Amino acid sequence: MDDVVIVVVLFATVLLRLAMILGVAYFLVPRGPLCPHCQVEMLPLRHAVLDRLLPGLQRRWCLECGWNGVVRRRRMPRDRHSESHAPR
Repeated sequence: MDDVVIVVVLFATVLLRLAMILGVAYFLVPRGPLCPHCQVEMLPLRHAVLDRLLPGLQRRWCLECGWNGVVRRRRMPRDRHSESHAPR
């Protein structure tokens, strides 16, 4: 019984470390549609599988400097006035 507890505790610490690394890596990824190098708006690159697996991340490509990579998607605030006055 003691061996099972030790294995569970070690597995939990590995999972906790993995969660911490993924959290830090997520916040190191640049946010928004602007290029981190030249501050020009980049074009989104579509990928059906990755868009479904990682909806918070998006691949983008800068036409100005050629940078391509992953950025965090910026959530668009909902306009309450347009929803309440929408035609039916």
